[in-house]
Amino acid sequence: MSRRTFDRALRALPVTQHPRIWPLYLRFARNLPLPETAIRVYRRYLKLSPENAEEYIDYLRSCGKLDEAAVRLAAVVNDESFVSKEGKSNYQLWHELCDLISQNPDKVNSLNVGAIIRGGLTRFTDQLGKLWCSLADYYIRSGHFEKVFDSYAQFEESMIAAKMETTSELGKDEEDLELRLARFEQLIARRPLLLNSVLLRQNPHNVHEWHKRVKLYEGKPRQIINTYTEAVQTVDPMKATGKPSSLWVSFAKFYEENEQLDDARTIFEKATKVNYKQVDDLAGVWCEYGEMELRHENYEQALRILRKATAIPSKKAEYFDVSESVQNRVYKSLKVWSMLADLEESMGTFQSTKAVYDRIIDLRIATPQIIINYAMFLEEHNYFEESFKAYERGIALFRWPNVYDIWNTYLTKFIDRYGGKKLERARDLFEQALDGCPAKFAKTIYLLYAKLEEEFGLARHAMAVYERATQAVDNTERHHMFNIYIKRAAEIYGVTYTRAIYQKAIEVLPDEHSRDMCLRFADMESKLGEIDRGRAIYSYCSQICDPRMTATFWQTWKEFEIRHGNEDTIREMLRIKRSVQATYNTQVNFMSSQMMKATTNATSKNAHTHTRIQTYTHPHLRSLMMNQLISELAELAKQANPDEIDIEDEDGDDEDQGPEGELQHH
Repeated sequence: MSRRTFDRALRALPVTQHPRIWPLYLRFARNLPLPETAIRVYRRYLKLSPENAEEYIDYLRSCGKLDEAAVRLAAVVNDESFVSKEGKSNYQLWHELCDLISQNPDKVNSLNVGAIIRGGLTRFTDQLGKLWCSLADYYIRSGHFEKVFDSYAQFEESMIAAKMETTSELGKDEEDLELRLARFEQLIARRPLLLNSVLLRQNPHNVHEWHKRVKLYEGKPRQIINTYTEAVQTVDPMKATGKPSSLWVSFAKFYEENEQLDDARTIFEKATKVNYKQVDDLAGVWCEYGEMELRHENYEQALRILRKATAIPSKKAEYFDVSESVQNRVYKSLKVWSMLADLEESMGTFQSTKAVYDRIIDLRIATPQIIINYAMFLEEHNYFEESFKAYERGIALFRWPNVYDIWNTYLTKFIDRYGGKKLERARDLFEQALDGCPAKFAKTIYLLYAKLEEEFGLARHAMAVYERATQAVDNTERHHMFNIYIKRAAEIYGVTYTRAIYQKAIEVLPDEHSRDMCLRFADMESKLGEIDRGRAIYSYCSQICDPRMTATFWQTWKEFEIRHGNEDTIREMLRIKRSVQATYNTQVNFMSSQMMKATTNATSKNAHTHTRIQTYTHPHLRSLMMNQLISELAELAKQANPDEIDIEDEDGDDEDQGPEGELQHH
């Protein structure tokens, strides 16, 4: 209401009377809780009285609107006709602008700060120091530390240029010029070190920057030692960025490289007492300590160091218990134990090495590889039963899939050791391994099991193992498993034994692999002279072969009939092909209509399409087809003279119940 009253007064009164209204209006606006209204009022006021811009700028600074304050102040500075009511010179206004924008880089976004200050450098040549400091202050507050250095370097360069000009004109002050040149050269040389100092002041716990600082002092051993000393004293492991243990290790290696082993050992000893954030940091220090002794062939000393690292502390703690110091938890570090085990194997005794491995297992920090290494170590020393016990201890520690490598190595080693001498024990081991074995890992174990039975057991047991394997392995490997089964069965019992295997494979494998099995089955029968059996297999397989997609199958059947059949059998093959083609066409049309319906009924989409897509490969249908094939092959086997059997007549008698008729019904 008050604002509207002021507005009406300004509209009603002549301009000559406005100075009597504006002071009251501005006082009212400044007292409002939100500055937006006052800003709008001031903008209107300055259109009438631009000479009062300083008052507006002061108000903007008081309410935190620094970006607009800087823009207004820049406009005043650039206006040569502007006369300050407060008696400030143009330089004073410029200096205020520099202070404002350099001290608030995150709030002043509308101006090019660098360009403004650099413009002042050319405009006010007698005030270069203050302006360069303003520019440096701006870069520091903005986090552009490299630009701070560049600004400083440019300042020094400009001073040198001015001094050279003065010297050339007056012919004196050469010593001062040389001093400035030397200072400038030193500044350029110290640039990386100065930048590093700024970054470390910003974050003194930055391990990476401390390492960079050491490299900057390369060739200056005293400075390097001082830097490392300062670094390890400054960096707080709990706040560190990076691995603080690497500073201690690098410090010790510096002494080692300079052949001061005692000093290096002192550094390592101090490093082992630091309370790091992670156990792995302390473990790394102990391992590096041991490796240093190994590099200098102090093997016994290396062993003593790692034994000390793995000693049970007075106050034991769990590895991941962060409430305890890392010194009380490092005894469970597998990294240290693994190195100790390697050293014991190389330089210790059998008993000391065995004790280390046993301790690792007792602490329950072993990995499958540690178990295998332990067992191999025992085997190398001819402790075979002890080796097998190590495998069994590992098996008790791990579950699938982590236990796979242990089982695989254990079974292989057991067979290599005993062969068929302890066959029942070997069988028990295989059964134990396969109990709960995931399908993904079953193939290798089953093949090893079957090989054991083939070489040392009974052939029928081997066949039983192969049969189990075809059901237990992963679906992606069943086809390959059936191929191995068929090959081994043919080599042991002869090709006729494989008929039942082929039939099983055709029944359970996916269409793609089932077609391959059918073609191989039919080819085998034709080589045995069982032409009618081969034809029955082709007839069965045709029901899962879309002529548009499986032209190879139909070409193979055609060539078979040309070689072994007659005009009637070829005609029957073509009739079946047309029947299958018609069935697939009907199915595709039905699927298309179902998909169109599914666009309006999303919830039933998956159910309808999935049901119809799987029509030809539905397990129930496949079972019916397989039963028919088995019956047909059995009937053929009963005939006295299979060569005179006319499958076409058989199909003709049962045409309504034939494979193609049954599929059309479904």
